[in-house]
Amino acid sequence: MNKTLLTACLSIAAIAASPVAGTNILAGDYNPSPENVKSREEFRADRFGIFIHWGVYSMLATGEWTMTNKDLNYLEYAKLAGGFFPASFNAEEWVSAIKDAGAKYICFTTRHHDGFSMFDSGVTEYDIMDASPFRRDIVKELADECHRQGIEVHFYYSLIDWGREDAPRGRTGLGTGRPLDTVDKDAYYDFMKAQLTELLTNYGPVRAIWFDGHWDQDQNPDFDWRYDELYGLIHSLQPGCLVGNNHHLAPFEGEDIQIFERDLPGENTAGLSGQEVSDALPLETCQTMNGMWGYKITDLDYKSVGDLVRYLAGAAGRDANLLLNVGPQPDGNLPEQAVDRMKGIGEWLREFGQTIYGTRGGEMTPRDWGVMTRRDNIRYVHIMNLQDNSLFVPFTSGKVGKAVCLNDGRTLEFRQDKDGVLLKLGRIPTETDMIVELTLK
Repeated sequence: MNKTLLTACLSIAAIAASPVAGTNILAGDYNPSPENVKSREEFRADRFGIFIHWGVYSMLATGEWTMTNKDLNYLEYAKLAGGFFPASFNAEEWVSAIKDAGAKYICFTTRHHDGFSMFDSGVTEYDIMDASPFRRDIVKELADECHRQGIEVHFYYSLIDWGREDAPRGRTGLGTGRPLDTVDKDAYYDFMKAQLTELLTNYGPVRAIWFDGHWDQDQNPDFDWRYDELYGLIHSLQPGCLVGNNHHLAPFEGEDIQIFERDLPGENTAGLSGQEVSDALPLETCQTMNGMWGYKITDLDYKSVGDLVRYLAGAAGRDANLLLNVGPQPDGNLPEQAVDRMKGIGEWLREFGQTIYGTRGGEMTPRDWGVMTRRDNIRYVHIMNLQDNSLFVPFTSGKVGKAVCLNDGRTLEFRQDKDGVLLKLGRIPTETDMIVELTLK
Protein backbone atom coordinates (compact mmCIF):
# COMPACT_ATOMS: atom_id res chain seq x y z
CA MET A 1 0.00 0.00 0.00
CA ASN A 2 1.20 3.54 -0.73
CA LYS A 3 2.63 4.97 2.50
CA THR A 4 0.78 8.24 2.16
CA LEU A 5 -2.51 6.38 1.89
CA LEU A 6 -1.52 4.07 4.72
CA THR A 7 -0.64 7.06 6.89
CA ALA A 8 -4.10 8.48 6.35
CA CYS A 9 -5.76 5.13 7.08
CA LEU A 10 -3.81 4.61 10.29
CA SER A 11 -4.49 8.15 11.44
CA ILE A 12 -8.20 7.61 10.91
CA ALA A 13 -7.98 4.27 12.71
CA ALA A 14 -6.17 5.86 15.64
CA ILE A 15 -8.78 8.61 15.92
CA ALA A 16 -11.60 6.10 15.67
CA ALA A 17 -10.02 3.93 18.36
CA SER A 18 -9.33 6.88 20.60
CA PRO A 19 -11.68 7.47 23.50
CA VAL A 20 -11.73 11.11 22.48
CA ALA A 21 -13.73 10.29 19.38
CA GLY A 22 -15.33 7.06 20.52
CA THR A 23 -16.52 6.41 24.06
CA ASN A 24 -15.42 9.88 25.19
CA ILE A 25 -13.62 8.40 28.18
CA LEU A 26 -10.47 10.42 28.77
CA ALA A 27 -7.62 9.57 31.12
CA GLY A 28 -9.14 11.97 33.65
CA ASP A 29 -12.07 9.59 34.04
CA TYR A 30 -9.84 6.56 34.12
CA ASN A 31 -10.79 3.46 36.03
CA PRO A 32 -8.52 0.51 35.26
CA SER A 33 -10.20 -2.45 33.63
CA PRO A 34 -10.12 -5.92 35.22
CA GLU A 35 -7.52 -6.87 32.58
CA ASN A 36 -5.41 -3.89 33.60
CA VAL A 37 -5.61 -4.70 37.30
CA LYS A 38 -4.51 -8.26 36.50
CA SER A 39 -1.58 -6.91 34.46
CA ARG A 40 -0.54 -4.70 37.36
CA GLU A 41 -0.48 -7.66 39.72
CA GLU A 42 1.49 -9.81 37.29
CA PHE A 43 3.92 -6.98 36.58
CA ARG A 44 4.57 -6.42 40.27
CA ALA A 45 5.12 -10.14 40.86
CA ASP A 46 7.72 -10.34 38.06
CA ARG A 47 10.12 -8.00 39.85
CA PHE A 48 12.84 -8.14 37.16
CA GLY A 49 12.96 -7.03 33.54
CA ILE A 50 15.58 -6.19 30.94
CA PHE A 51 15.62 -2.82 29.18
CA ILE A 52 17.07 -2.77 25.64
CA HIS A 53 18.26 0.52 24.12
CA TRP A 54 19.09 -0.13 20.48
CA GLY A 55 18.92 1.89 17.31
CA VAL A 56 21.07 3.40 14.58
CA TYR A 57 22.88 5.43 17.26
CA SER A 58 24.68 2.20 18.19
CA MET A 59 26.71 2.61 15.00
CA LEU A 60 28.34 5.74 16.42
CA ALA A 61 29.15 3.82 19.62
CA THR A 62 28.90 6.95 21.75
CA GLY A 63 25.48 6.48 23.36
CA GLU A 64 21.89 7.20 22.40
CA TRP A 65 22.08 10.99 22.91
CA THR A 66 24.86 11.65 20.39
CA MET A 67 22.57 13.33 17.86
CA THR A 68 21.71 16.18 20.21
CA ASN A 69 24.91 16.16 22.27
CA LYS A 70 26.98 16.70 19.12
CA ASP A 71 24.35 18.82 17.30
CA LEU A 72 24.37 16.49 14.32
CA ASN A 73 22.39 17.68 11.32
CA TYR A 74 19.16 15.68 11.09
CA LEU A 75 19.51 15.04 7.36
CA GLU A 76 23.08 13.80 7.75
CA TYR A 77 22.24 11.73 10.83
CA ALA A 78 19.44 10.00 8.92
CA LYS A 79 22.03 8.59 6.52
CA LEU A 80 23.22 6.27 9.30
CA ALA A 81 20.19 4.10 8.63
CA GLY A 82 21.52 3.29 5.17
CA GLY A 83 24.40 1.40 6.77
CA PHE A 84 22.53 -0.22 9.63
CA PHE A 85 22.78 -3.96 9.03
CA PRO A 86 23.01 -5.87 12.33
CA ALA A 87 23.83 -9.21 10.74
CA SER A 88 24.29 -11.01 14.06
CA PHE A 89 20.90 -10.10 15.48
CA ASN A 90 19.13 -13.25 16.64
CA ALA A 91 15.92 -12.77 18.61
CA GLU A 92 15.95 -16.33 19.92
CA GLU A 93 19.46 -15.92 21.34
CA TRP A 94 18.60 -12.57 22.93
CA VAL A 95 15.41 -13.76 24.57
CA SER A 96 16.98 -17.02 25.72
CA ALA A 97 19.85 -15.13 27.39
CA ILE A 98 17.42 -12.74 29.04
CA LYS A 99 15.17 -15.55 30.23
CA ASP A 100 18.21 -17.37 31.60
CA ALA A 101 19.02 -14.20 33.55
CA GLY A 102 15.75 -14.64 35.41
CA ALA A 103 14.08 -11.64 33.81
CA LYS A 104 10.34 -11.93 33.24
CA TYR A 105 9.87 -9.13 30.72
CA ILE A 106 11.67 -7.08 28.10
CA CYS A 107 11.21 -3.37 27.42
CA PHE A 108 12.49 -2.50 23.94
CA THR A 109 13.08 0.94 22.40
CA THR A 110 10.73 0.88 19.43
CA ARG A 111 11.59 4.52 18.68
CA HIS A 112 14.05 6.66 20.60
CA HIS A 113 14.56 10.42 20.56
CA ASP A 114 16.48 10.29 17.28
CA GLY A 115 13.22 9.27 15.60
CA PHE A 116 14.30 6.04 13.93
CA SER A 117 11.60 3.37 14.20
CA MET A 118 12.86 -0.16 14.82
CA PHE A 119 9.65 -1.62 13.42
CA ASP A 120 7.76 -1.63 10.13
CA SER A 121 5.75 1.57 10.35
CA GLY A 122 3.28 2.63 7.73
CA VAL A 123 3.46 6.30 8.70
CA THR A 124 7.15 6.94 8.11
CA GLU A 125 9.86 5.70 5.77
CA TYR A 126 12.48 6.37 8.45
CA ASP A 127 12.22 2.86 9.82
CA ILE A 128 14.04 -0.46 9.81
CA MET A 129 12.16 -1.73 6.74
CA ASP A 130 12.47 1.29 4.46
CA ALA A 131 15.56 3.26 5.47
CA SER A 132 17.80 0.32 6.36
CA PRO A 133 19.17 -2.42 4.09
CA PHE A 134 18.44 -4.90 6.92
CA ARG A 135 14.74 -4.93 5.99
CA ARG A 136 13.70 -7.12 8.92
CA ASP A 137 11.15 -6.00 11.48
CA ILE A 138 13.25 -6.25 14.62
CA VAL A 139 10.34 -5.46 16.94
CA LYS A 140 8.23 -8.20 15.41
CA GLU A 141 10.98 -10.81 15.61
CA LEU A 142 11.67 -9.88 19.20
CA ALA A 143 7.99 -9.72 20.24
CA ASP A 144 7.22 -13.05 18.55
CA GLU A 145 10.14 -14.72 20.32
CA CYS A 146 9.14 -13.24 23.67
CA HIS A 147 5.62 -14.61 23.23
CA ARG A 148 7.06 -17.99 22.26
CA GLN A 149 9.31 -18.16 25.33
CA GLY A 150 6.81 -16.73 27.81
CA ILE A 151 8.51 -13.37 28.31
CA GLU A 152 6.24 -10.33 28.60
CA VAL A 153 6.58 -7.56 26.00
CA HIS A 154 6.91 -3.89 26.94
CA PHE A 155 7.51 -1.13 24.39
CA TYR A 156 9.51 2.04 25.05
CA TYR A 157 8.22 4.94 22.96
CA SER A 158 9.72 8.43 22.82
CA LEU A 159 7.44 11.45 23.03
CA ILE A 160 10.04 13.65 21.35
CA ASP A 161 11.83 13.52 18.03
CA TRP A 162 15.06 15.31 17.16
CA GLY A 163 14.63 14.66 13.44
CA ARG A 164 11.00 15.23 12.51
CA GLU A 165 10.30 18.70 11.19
CA ASP A 166 6.77 18.76 12.61
CA ALA A 167 7.79 17.76 16.15
CA PRO A 168 7.38 20.38 18.91
CA ARG A 169 10.69 21.82 20.04
CA GLY A 170 11.79 21.42 23.65
CA ARG A 171 15.12 21.95 25.35
CA THR A 172 16.94 19.15 23.47
CA GLY A 173 17.51 18.57 19.77
CA LEU A 174 17.67 22.30 19.03
CA GLY A 175 20.96 22.04 17.14
CA THR A 176 19.97 19.42 14.58
CA GLY A 177 19.30 21.94 11.82
CA ARG A 178 15.55 21.62 11.43
CA PRO A 179 13.62 24.62 10.05
CA LEU A 180 12.01 26.68 12.78
CA ASP A 181 8.72 27.25 10.97
CA THR A 182 7.71 23.63 10.36
CA VAL A 183 6.31 22.65 13.76
CA ASP A 184 2.85 21.12 13.45
CA LYS A 185 1.76 19.69 16.78
CA ASP A 186 -1.48 18.23 15.43
CA ALA A 187 0.33 16.37 12.66
CA TYR A 188 2.95 15.11 15.10
CA TYR A 189 0.35 13.78 17.51
CA ASP A 190 -1.50 12.09 14.65
CA PHE A 191 1.81 10.44 13.77
CA MET A 192 2.41 9.24 17.33
CA LYS A 193 -1.13 7.92 17.72
CA ALA A 194 -0.85 6.10 14.41
CA GLN A 195 2.43 4.47 15.50
CA LEU A 196 1.01 3.49 18.88
CA THR A 197 -1.93 1.95 17.04
CA GLU A 198 0.51 -0.07 14.93
CA LEU A 199 2.45 -1.25 17.97
CA LEU A 200 -0.71 -2.29 19.80
CA THR A 201 -2.30 -3.92 16.75
CA ASN A 202 0.46 -5.71 14.87
CA TYR A 203 2.67 -7.23 17.59
CA GLY A 204 0.39 -9.32 19.77
CA PRO A 205 -0.20 -8.74 23.48
CA VAL A 206 1.82 -5.80 24.82
CA ARG A 207 1.86 -5.51 28.58
CA ALA A 208 3.19 -1.95 28.84
CA ILE A 209 3.94 1.22 26.92
CA TRP A 210 6.89 3.07 28.50
CA PHE A 211 6.92 6.76 27.55
CA ASP A 212 9.96 9.00 27.77
CA GLY A 213 10.66 12.65 26.95
CA HIS A 214 8.14 14.58 29.07
CA TRP A 215 11.06 16.38 30.74
CA ASP A 216 11.95 17.97 27.37
CA GLN A 217 9.28 20.59 28.02
CA ASP A 218 10.15 21.24 31.68
CA GLN A 219 10.87 24.87 30.78
CA ASN A 220 7.38 25.16 29.28
CA PRO A 221 5.04 24.08 32.11
CA ASP A 222 1.92 24.93 30.10
CA PHE A 223 2.79 22.48 27.32
CA ASP A 224 -0.11 20.10 26.66
CA TRP A 225 1.14 16.56 26.14
CA ARG A 226 -2.41 15.34 25.38
CA TYR A 227 -1.97 12.35 27.66
CA ASP A 228 -5.72 11.90 27.87
CA GLU A 229 -5.66 11.06 24.16
CA LEU A 230 -2.51 8.91 24.23
CA TYR A 231 -3.38 6.98 27.38
CA GLY A 232 -7.00 6.58 26.35
CA LEU A 233 -5.96 5.21 22.96
CA ILE A 234 -3.67 2.64 24.56
CA HIS A 235 -6.29 1.42 27.00
CA SER A 236 -8.91 1.22 24.28
CA LEU A 237 -6.71 -0.88 22.00
CA GLN A 238 -5.42 -3.22 24.72
CA PRO A 239 -7.23 -2.71 28.06
CA GLY A 240 -4.63 -4.81 29.86
CA CYS A 241 -1.73 -2.69 28.60
CA LEU A 242 -0.05 -0.71 31.36
CA VAL A 243 0.95 2.92 30.85
CA GLY A 244 4.15 4.23 32.41
CA ASN A 245 5.83 7.58 31.88
CA ASN A 246 9.40 8.47 32.80
CA HIS A 247 8.50 12.07 33.60
CA HIS A 248 10.24 12.15 37.01
CA LEU A 249 7.02 13.36 38.65
CA ALA A 250 4.21 11.93 40.75
CA PRO A 251 1.90 9.73 38.61
CA PHE A 252 -0.60 11.40 36.31
CA GLU A 253 -4.19 10.31 35.84
CA GLY A 254 -4.37 7.32 33.52
CA GLU A 255 -0.97 5.86 34.42
CA ASP A 256 -0.69 2.31 35.72
CA ILE A 257 2.89 2.15 37.01
CA GLN A 258 5.32 4.67 38.48
CA ILE A 259 8.83 4.87 37.05
CA PHE A 260 12.09 5.94 38.70
CA GLU A 261 15.32 6.53 36.80
CA ARG A 262 18.79 5.57 38.06
CA ASP A 263 17.62 5.48 41.68
CA LEU A 264 15.60 3.29 43.98
CA PRO A 265 12.23 4.70 45.08
CA GLY A 266 12.74 7.21 47.88
CA GLU A 267 16.31 7.99 46.82
CA ASN A 268 17.54 10.70 44.48
CA THR A 269 21.30 10.44 44.14
CA ALA A 270 21.15 11.01 40.37
CA GLY A 271 18.77 13.96 40.64
CA LEU A 272 16.08 12.33 38.48
CA SER A 273 13.85 10.61 41.05
CA GLY A 274 12.82 13.13 43.67
CA GLN A 275 9.12 12.56 43.11
CA GLU A 276 6.72 11.35 45.77
CA VAL A 277 6.48 7.56 45.85
CA SER A 278 3.01 6.22 45.01
CA ASP A 279 1.41 3.83 47.47
CA ALA A 280 -1.25 2.85 44.94
CA LEU A 281 0.65 1.87 41.77
CA PRO A 282 3.31 -0.77 41.06
CA LEU A 283 6.80 0.75 41.04
CA GLU A 284 9.73 0.26 38.67
CA THR A 285 13.24 1.63 38.73
CA CYS A 286 15.43 1.56 35.61
CA GLN A 287 19.19 1.33 35.88
CA THR A 288 22.18 0.81 33.60
CA MET A 289 24.72 -2.01 33.86
CA ASN A 290 27.50 0.42 32.99
CA GLY A 291 27.12 4.18 32.51
CA MET A 292 25.12 4.53 29.29
CA TRP A 293 21.80 3.26 27.98
CA GLY A 294 22.84 2.94 24.34
CA TYR A 295 26.05 1.19 23.25
CA LYS A 296 29.20 3.16 24.02
CA ILE A 297 32.43 1.50 22.95
CA THR A 298 34.56 3.17 25.65
CA ASP A 299 32.18 2.47 28.53
CA LEU A 300 33.45 -0.76 30.06
CA ASP A 301 32.76 0.28 33.65
CA TYR A 302 30.18 -2.40 34.32
CA LYS A 303 28.72 -2.88 37.76
CA SER A 304 29.60 -6.21 39.34
CA VAL A 305 27.12 -9.07 39.57
CA GLY A 306 27.08 -8.56 43.32
CA ASP A 307 26.22 -4.88 43.00
CA LEU A 308 23.42 -5.66 40.55
CA VAL A 309 22.01 -8.43 42.77
CA ARG A 310 22.01 -6.03 45.72
CA TYR A 311 20.25 -3.43 43.58
CA LEU A 312 17.59 -5.98 42.60
CA ALA A 313 17.04 -6.97 46.22
CA GLY A 314 17.02 -3.31 47.23
CA ALA A 315 14.31 -2.61 44.66
CA ALA A 316 12.17 -5.54 45.82
CA GLY A 317 12.56 -4.41 49.42
CA ARG A 318 11.14 -1.06 48.36
CA ASP A 319 8.27 -2.85 46.65
CA ALA A 320 9.65 -2.05 43.20
CA ASN A 321 10.74 -3.87 40.05
CA LEU A 322 14.18 -3.49 38.53
CA LEU A 323 14.41 -2.78 34.81
CA LEU A 324 18.09 -3.38 34.03
CA ASN A 325 19.47 -2.02 30.78
CA VAL A 326 21.50 -3.63 28.00
CA GLY A 327 22.81 -1.64 25.03
CA PRO A 328 23.36 -4.03 22.10
CA GLN A 329 26.25 -3.56 19.69
CA PRO A 330 25.66 -2.32 16.15
CA ASP A 331 26.30 -5.82 14.79
CA GLY A 332 23.31 -7.17 16.73
CA ASN A 333 25.23 -8.92 19.49
CA LEU A 334 24.70 -8.25 23.19
CA PRO A 335 27.95 -7.02 24.78
CA GLU A 336 29.93 -9.85 26.35
CA GLN A 337 30.13 -8.00 29.66
CA ALA A 338 26.35 -7.60 29.78
CA VAL A 339 25.79 -11.28 29.04
CA ASP A 340 28.22 -12.18 31.82
CA ARG A 341 26.32 -10.01 34.31
CA MET A 342 23.00 -11.49 33.25
CA LYS A 343 24.33 -15.02 33.72
CA GLY A 344 25.47 -14.14 37.22
CA ILE A 345 22.14 -12.63 38.17
CA GLY A 346 20.36 -15.67 36.75
CA GLU A 347 22.47 -18.04 38.84
CA TRP A 348 21.64 -16.09 41.99
CA LEU A 349 17.92 -15.97 41.17
CA ARG A 350 17.79 -19.71 40.57
CA GLU A 351 18.92 -20.16 44.17
CA PHE A 352 17.17 -17.27 45.87
CA GLY A 353 14.43 -16.16 43.46
CA GLN A 354 11.71 -17.10 45.94
CA THR A 355 12.84 -14.13 48.06
CA ILE A 356 12.27 -11.75 45.11
CA TYR A 357 9.58 -13.01 42.72
CA GLY A 358 6.02 -12.54 43.89
CA THR A 359 7.05 -10.73 47.06
CA ARG A 360 6.09 -7.33 48.40
CA GLY A 361 8.25 -4.87 50.27
CA GLY A 362 8.45 -5.72 53.96
CA GLU A 363 6.92 -3.76 56.81
CA MET A 364 10.41 -2.62 57.80
CA THR A 365 11.68 0.42 55.92
CA PRO A 366 15.05 -0.01 54.15
CA ARG A 367 18.15 0.19 56.33
CA ASP A 368 21.81 0.79 55.59
CA TRP A 369 22.43 -2.93 56.06
CA GLY A 370 19.60 -4.12 53.79
CA VAL A 371 15.90 -4.64 53.24
CA MET A 372 13.01 -6.99 53.88
CA THR A 373 10.64 -8.69 51.44
CA ARG A 374 7.52 -10.62 52.35
CA ARG A 375 5.11 -13.26 51.12
CA ASP A 376 2.19 -14.61 53.19
CA ASN A 377 3.61 -15.52 56.63
CA ILE A 378 7.24 -15.43 55.48
CA ARG A 379 9.63 -12.48 55.83
CA TYR A 380 12.98 -12.46 54.02
CA VAL A 381 15.67 -10.34 55.65
CA HIS A 382 18.26 -9.37 53.00
CA ILE A 383 21.54 -8.52 54.76
CA MET A 384 23.86 -6.85 52.27
CA ASN A 385 26.11 -4.59 54.33
CA LEU A 386 26.90 -5.76 57.86
CA GLN A 387 30.15 -6.05 59.81
CA ASP A 388 28.67 -7.76 62.87
CA ASN A 389 27.62 -11.32 63.73
CA SER A 390 24.22 -10.27 65.03
CA LEU A 391 21.52 -7.98 63.72
CA PHE A 392 18.57 -6.20 65.26
CA VAL A 393 15.59 -6.14 62.86
CA PRO A 394 12.86 -3.63 63.80
CA PHE A 395 10.03 -5.99 62.88
CA THR A 396 6.90 -5.68 65.03
CA SER A 397 4.17 -6.96 62.70
CA GLY A 398 4.01 -10.54 63.89
CA LYS A 399 5.44 -13.24 66.14
CA VAL A 400 8.47 -15.03 64.68
CA GLY A 401 8.48 -18.79 65.12
CA LYS A 402 11.63 -19.73 63.23
CA ALA A 403 14.68 -18.10 61.60
CA VAL A 404 16.74 -19.88 58.94
CA CYS A 405 19.74 -18.65 56.97
CA LEU A 406 18.94 -19.60 53.37
CA ASN A 407 22.57 -19.35 52.27
CA ASP A 408 23.73 -22.32 54.37
CA GLY A 409 20.55 -23.80 55.83
CA ARG A 410 21.39 -23.08 59.46
CA THR A 411 18.59 -22.50 61.96
CA LEU A 412 19.44 -19.29 63.80
CA GLU A 413 18.91 -18.29 67.37
CA PHE A 414 16.86 -15.15 67.87
CA ARG A 415 15.19 -13.11 70.54
CA GLN A 416 12.04 -11.04 69.96
CA ASP A 417 10.52 -8.27 72.05
CA LYS A 418 8.12 -5.41 71.46
CA ASP A 419 10.78 -3.45 69.54
CA GLY A 420 11.83 -6.14 67.10
CA VAL A 421 13.93 -9.25 66.54
CA LEU A 422 17.59 -9.76 67.45
CA LEU A 423 19.11 -12.31 65.06
CA LYS A 424 22.17 -14.27 66.15
CA LEU A 425 23.87 -14.83 62.78
CA GLY A 426 26.79 -16.85 64.15
CA ARG A 427 29.25 -15.15 61.82
CA ILE A 428 29.86 -11.90 59.95
CA PRO A 429 28.12 -12.10 56.55
CA THR A 430 30.46 -12.46 53.59
CA GLU A 431 27.85 -13.22 50.92
CA THR A 432 26.53 -10.77 48.37
CA ASP A 433 23.23 -11.05 50.23
CA MET A 434 22.80 -13.12 53.39
CA ILE A 435 19.10 -13.97 53.50
CA VAL A 436 17.35 -14.94 56.71
CA GLU A 437 13.91 -16.45 56.33
CA LEU A 438 11.57 -15.59 59.20
CA THR A 439 8.49 -17.80 59.51
CA LEU A 440 5.67 -16.18 61.45
CA LYS A 441 3.52 -18.17 63.86
